[in-house]
Amino acid sequence: MPFLGQDWRSPGQSWVKTADGWTRFLDEKSGGFMGDISSFCKKDDHNKENLFNSINYDVAAKKRKKDLLNNKAKTQYFHQEKWIYVHKGSTKERHGYCTLGEAFNRLDFSSAILDSRRFNYVVRLLELIAKSQLTSLSGIAQKNYMNILEKVVQKVLEDQQNIRLIRELLQTLYTSLCTLVQRVGKSVLVGNINMWVHRMESILHWQQQLNNIQITRPAFKGTTFTDLPLCLQLNIMQRLSDGRDLVSLGQVAPDLQVLSEDRLLWKKLCQYHFTDRQIRKRLILSDKGQLDWKKMYFKLIRCYPRKEQYGDTLQLCRHCHILSWKGTDHPCTANNPETCSTSLSPQEFINLFRF
Repeated sequence: MPFLGQDWRSPGQSWVKTADGWTRFLDEKSGGFMGDISSFCKKDDHNKENLFNSINYDVAAKKRKKDLLNNKAKTQYFHQEKWIYVHKGSTKERHGYCTLGEAFNRLDFSSAILDSRRFNYVVRLLELIAKSQLTSLSGIAQKNYMNILEKVVQKVLEDQQNIRLIRELLQTLYTSLCTLVQRVGKSVLVGNINMWVHRMESILHWQQQLNNIQITRPAFKGTTFTDLPLCLQLNIMQRLSDGRDLVSLGQVAPDLQVLSEDRLLWKKLCQYHFTDRQIRKRLILSDKGQLDWKKMYFKLIRCYPRKEQYGDTLQLCRHCHILSWKGTDHPCTANNPETCSTSLSPQEFINLFRF
């Protein structure tokens, strides 16, 4: 668009009338970029090629530097909303839909991971998004996802708890990104390839940090777990919901190894996670002709999902369509708000936004 003034030429430019017509000329005192280009154009083709190669190199270098600065930016998109309204249609009063990315940005997940009752719920939600819903998030939601994930990893490194859970989450996310980056030409990811490569490098760095964790034994000389009566030890072991924890506990001491092989313990674990019909389809007999509940458990978890139980969950009010954390008050207009709320599992939370 030309300048609106009388002289619409750029600073340092002048026009000279030649036999071929008016030609734009850049003054030597300006020392501008156009003068450098003109001087190179007067030389041979080799110099021209070197010039344009240097220009392309500078542009690529500036682009890589800009991408790196964007990747290192710690801009947080953590909101402090305790509840949001989930709407699935447009009316005169409201416009648009509530998407998964919008819910992920507005709900207070950054504070939820600091609560031990909500930690496993948020980690499971991050894992489900990494498996199938990462491409449905907006650019801001994807950046928020990585920021929350970094906060989760730092918490695990400090507390030295839930290490295996976060390892599985990082491995799932890295596998999904390896598949998606190969299809970047089909615009399945938001952003450029350099940004996603940097994020994948961060995931590998977090995995290395988790692998280098050395859990130190606390200097406590009081009563230990093995000092308790056998009935109390079994009662505590029955509270474990993951069979891998039982196996790890059995490797601590020879006495615990015997308790971890208790048939009744593995039977209750199978009956807790799976239905009778699922158990009947996967019966395994031991050499003594008895049901091998331990082998049946590990076979069942490969075929069916385990029962998920969380201390605190997100809940949806069926009356006013408000999504909030359990125990959070919201402006419900129902006569009895407690009967209208339904607890949502992580999978049900994601399915809520599939229209």
